[in-house]
Formats: sequence, structure tokens, C-alpha cells
Amino acid sequence: MNIIKKWNSLSLILRIVIGLVIGVILGVAVPGATWIGILGDLFVGALKGIAPILVFILVASSLANAKGGNLSKFRTVIILYMFSTLCAAIVSVFVSMLFPVSIPLTGLDAVEGYSAPQALSEVIMNFLKSIVANPVDSMAKGNYIAILFWAVIVGLALKKASEGTKKVMSDFADAFSEVVRLVISCAPFGILGLSFSAVSSSGLDIFKTYGRLLAVLVVTMLIVALVVNPIIIFVLLRTNPYPLVLRCIRSSGVTAFFTRSSAANIPVNMELCKDLGLDKDLYSVSIPLGSTINMDGAAVTITVFSLAAAYTVGVHVTLPMAIFLSIISTFSACGTSGVAGGSLLLIPLGCSLFGISNDIAMQLVGVGFIISVIQDSLETMLNSSGDAIFTATAEYYEWKKQGRKLPF
Repeated sequence: MNIIKKWNSLSLILRIVIGLVIGVILGVAVPGATWIGILGDLFVGALKGIAPILVFILVASSLANAKGGNLSKFRTVIILYMFSTLCAAIVSVFVSMLFPVSIPLTGLDAVEGYSAPQALSEVIMNFLKSIVANPVDSMAKGNYIAILFWAVIVGLALKKASEGTKKVMSDFADAFSEVVRLVISCAPFGILGLSFSAVSSSGLDIFKTYGRLLAVLVVTMLIVALVVNPIIIFVLLRTNPYPLVLRCIRSSGVTAFFTRSSAANIPVNMELCKDLGLDKDLYSVSIPLGSTINMDGAAVTITVFSLAAAYTVGVHVTLPMAIFLSIISTFSACGTSGVAGGSLLLIPLGCSLFGISNDIAMQLVGVGFIISVIQDSLETMLNSSGDAIFTATAEYYEWKKQGRKLPF
């Protein structure tokens, strides 16, 4: 009992770090003990299972009980999401030009069985169709743009309901929030399982063959996370942005890195926003919205891989062409939630701008799947932590205009 009390007395972050270290050690020492990985599967499954219901209930309840006054915050959040994604794509262009990467495609087969979109219009159409998908089916499949759409419709309709009905919705929201807190309390064991699976299965071979490409991806995403995003925050808040940035990366980015799922990290981000003292009416909508349109990591992936394909086949890339690619990557990345396979399957779209054949482009997609254990983890970490960062920035920006003291 004393051990349990001491364990519970530790901060959640410290417990997660302990779970992470133990998972890495076990992954190196006993890589064949695959049953350890079930802890991670159960944790991610629980988060994914509760997240769609939580989002629907919270958004509908928030809108039904909302008193107004959040329009400017929502506008700020959306602008920040889009602008940061564009900045991420532009940074990817310059890093790729400074460190051009060619990919050894010899002996690498094109990925089959996946249908990659061939034009931006197709991405947009898929995205729009996903918005009006069946709400029950969307909750089962984790289609958050549709969940958001129907939750907004239901929430607005409930504004005319009786106070008793609104109170019931609010009670449901509180109940599901409590369930989420219970799930998140199991994060140390989930991270232990996830880190074990990553270490025991990935190995070091990917670093030997695709190390330079991985280095470009890692450097670009770190620049976006630790330089670009802080600059954006500083411009708006005129204060040191790193306490907020590092807290969001520590609390949200770590779990996102190992779950590799923005959807699974929605409950984690909502709990973080609550701890940051943000308005529930804001973050209950902006966090799930961010998981669909705030795609800095996806923009980096699309841009870096597309330029790597160009360098591989010897296409001369001019700066105007690269900047146009970054704009296409921005809008394409925002539509990844409506495309099966996410950012990797949008690589052929970027390659098409340079006249690269679909067959070669799909070989690059194959490379993406090979290194996805790292690429997707970094991408999700950048995307998901950014959701919390920019939601907090929009909230604190309103505080600053009102003369309120910022908490950092």
C-alpha cells in the first residue's frame, strides 16, 4: 500500500517518464516479450473509444449552454492553425533546399492497395463528403470533422431546450470528462507498452538506409515546434512563449508521440486545456477541430517527401515552384482527415507538381511506411501539441486585450 501511495503522489508526467524508461529498457532487454505491448494497445484503444463520444457530448453541451462571446477566440484559433501549417510547409522547403535528399529506390516496390488522390480538388471533395457522413458511423470510425459538424447542429438545436435538458447534457459532459481522467491516469502503463513496442520492433536498420531523410524530417519538425511556433506566440502575446510551449509538448506531445494518433490524444489535450485554465466552451470545440485542420506535421511530411522525390529523379526545383508546393501542402494537409492513409498518401499529389510519375511517387510512399514508426510519431506530436498551444494562445490573447495577467 505504501508503494501505491508513493506512486500516486508522483506527478503524472514523472510517472509517464518512469513508464517510458521501463518500456525502453524492456524493449532492448526482452524484445520477444510481445505481451508487454498489450498495455499500449489497451491504452490507445480506451482513448480512441472514449474520444468520439467525449467530443460529441462536450461540443453539443458547450453550445447548448454557451452564453456567447467566443467568436473572436475561434477566429484567432483558426487563423493560427492555418498560418502555422503554412509556416511549417515553408520551413520544410528551405530545410530541404539546404540539405537536399535523394532516396535509393532500387529494389523498392511501389505501394499497392492504396488509392492516393491525384488533385487538390479530390482532397477537398473527400473532405467535404466526410463532413456530412452518418453521425453514428462517424463516431464508430473516428471521423472527427463529421462528429464536430453534427455536434454543432445538435448543440445549436438544444439552445431552445429546457434548462433541465441542458443540465442533463452538462452532467453527461462532466461524467465523460471524469472517465477520461481515469483513462489518462493509466497513461504510465500505456506509455510503457507503447515504448516497448516501438523499441522492440523498429530496430536500427531504418537509420542506416534512410537516416538523411529522417534527419531532415526531425530537424524541420523541431524547428517548427521550438522556433516557429514560439515566434508566432510571442508576436501575439509579447511574452516568453517557452513555458507554454514546453508544457504543452511535455503534457501532450509525449503521449501523442507514442500513441501516434491525434484522435487518441484529444482527451489528453482537453485535460491539459483544463489545467491551463482555458474556457471549456473554447477548447471543447477547438481541440477536436485542431485534430482535423491543424496539420503542421503533415505539411512537413508532404513537402519534404515531394522535394526528395524531385531531387531523386533530377528535377530542378525553383524557389517559386517550392513555395507553390508549400501552399498546396498546407491545404492538402488540412484535408488529411478525409483521406485514408493520411499525409503519406498525399505525397503523390505534391510529386505531380514536378511532373513525377505516380509509380515513383508511390515508391516514396513505401519509404514513408518504412520509416513511419518515427515519421508518424513526430508528425502526431507536432500536430497534437500545436492544438493545445494555439488554443491557449487564442485564449490568452483575449486575456491580454482585457488587461488580465497571463499565467506564465
